[in-house]
Amino acid sequence: MGSRGGRAGRPCGTGAGARGREGAGGPFPLRHGIGRHRQAGEPVAALPAYERGVITVDLPGSAAGSRRRCRTARRTTRRRSCRRRAARARRRGPGRFGFGFGFGFGFGRIVSGRSYGRDMTRSVQALAYARPSTLGSSRSGRSLGLETSGGLTPAGAEAHPRFFSGFLASPQTAARGLLAVADVAAARYHQRTRPGSLDPVVTGNGDRLRFESFSGCNGVYARLDVLREGLDGADTGHGTTNVDVNNPLREALSRLTGDDPLHLRVGPEELAVTTLGGSVVEKKVPLPDRWLRGFAEAQVACAGFDLRAELPAAEAVRFLRTLPRAGGASARGPMWVVPAGRTLRPTTRPVPGAVCLAGPDRLSALQRVLRHATALRVYGPAAGGAGGAASAWEVGLPGMRLTLTLSPDPARGFSGEGGVLEALAAEDSAADAELVSVLLAWEPRIDPWDLSVRAGLPVERVRAALTRLGTAGRVGYDVAEAAYFHRELPYDADRVERHNPRLVAARELASSGAVEVSGALATVVSGERRHQVRESDGVLSCTCRWWADHRGGRGPCRHALAVRMVRRGTTVAGGAR
Repeated sequence: MGSRGGRAGRPCGTGAGARGREGAGGPFPLRHGIGRHRQAGEPVAALPAYERGVITVDLPGSAAGSRRRCRTARRTTRRRSCRRRAARARRRGPGRFGFGFGFGFGFGRIVSGRSYGRDMTRSVQALAYARPSTLGSSRSGRSLGLETSGGLTPAGAEAHPRFFSGFLASPQTAARGLLAVADVAAARYHQRTRPGSLDPVVTGNGDRLRFESFSGCNGVYARLDVLREGLDGADTGHGTTNVDVNNPLREALSRLTGDDPLHLRVGPEELAVTTLGGSVVEKKVPLPDRWLRGFAEAQVACAGFDLRAELPAAEAVRFLRTLPRAGGASARGPMWVVPAGRTLRPTTRPVPGAVCLAGPDRLSALQRVLRHATALRVYGPAAGGAGGAASAWEVGLPGMRLTLTLSPDPARGFSGEGGVLEALAAEDSAADAELVSVLLAWEPRIDPWDLSVRAGLPVERVRAALTRLGTAGRVGYDVAEAAYFHRELPYDADRVERHNPRLVAARELASSGAVEVSGALATVVSGERRHQVRESDGVLSCTCRWWADHRGGRGPCRHALAVRMVRRGTTVAGGAR
């Protein structure tokens, strides 16, 4: 291959390929295999380098050239794939899978839309703030100013609504709670390479402020409730808006120490609208339809939770600090916890009273407030089946509550749970929801029995109407009080319905005459297959693969949903045979 006198950087006896040399002494060439490169010999090159000069060479036309050809081929494939997707989008036009417009989670304007296949329609939302939120100091003390970007109030839509101006009873606790909510908004606990970027939402209910956020992976819903005690007894305005939580503000809140009084302002100063001369701060954030469906599904899931365990402060801190911080192998599998005395004991089975803890690292945002925790309360549905289940973890704080709601699996967001499908498929619930929505008045706690009397509807229909309003972002659910609360997220509820794959497919089946009902048994023709849907005690089961995999744990399949529509008579004429 050559001698030690060969010129550095050029292999001896070869063309202009790359080479490397290690050690001293006589030449000891290492040749790579066909299609490989010289770096393949690095693990063993150190062994003979003690006595010989080890030379590793990229043979001509083999390594560097093959890598260049591979890169070129990949780029060509990507370009062709993009051209094919663009051609399909042009042929589809602005129809069902084309451009998506409408309001998203938050209150900015939707500036553009794109389509990434059947279930990845997304648009971009612009949030405009009068100025960045800041934490400042003056002779009168410290002041936290949270700027708002558009919102709905009892007076209608406002560009920069003002909800609160007063002192916080526990400044450090409130600062860390707000940071925890912002952490969830900026996080993706699955596919972490793409961070989230949505600002939290704040709702004023007259006696409290609720800060809400949803993770970019659709799997974690966070809410900080600052109650009247935490607001030093002051009242709040009514309405919902986005608040700016920028990086400088996060750093300032992280450094906040001491218990000196902290003045909180949510919204612009009294004359800020007329005297502000600076430029508007604008943020553009993506709004996938899957993200919007997930936020609606989280509210519906919480309505089925019950209190399963309550831990005192010391035990709560000890339990949460022992949870794994990273998503290792142990964190990816199903994990359950069961009350054991004053603490929680992990178990591998969903025994009675157990709560599913899917992805313990997703509770990492609670670490910010542990030093101020007074209790830990755990909520979840009744344990059943070996699959995972959603759960809610509430940390009690002085005058506040911080709650994280987790999806059944880190890789399984709330968007595919199907809890809202029955409510969206029933046309009578749409009329009931319209009636109930008129009676809402930004209450911090909605009483279904009171609404039943005022609306003249049975309480079951009122609950179904509230579920439907939850899909539109018009009500949330508070597991601590086991009650809905009023808020307004002015995104297009019809958009969530139009782009729900199972609901769209079920309506196509029902309207095309593919459903044949005969007593308790129904037949659904889907493509070249015929599925049998059977009803037993009001529950529909199907012979399709979806039902076999989930057994109703993620809502009805499209065939069962189509049968439900036909039996209720909610399809177009001629839809059933």
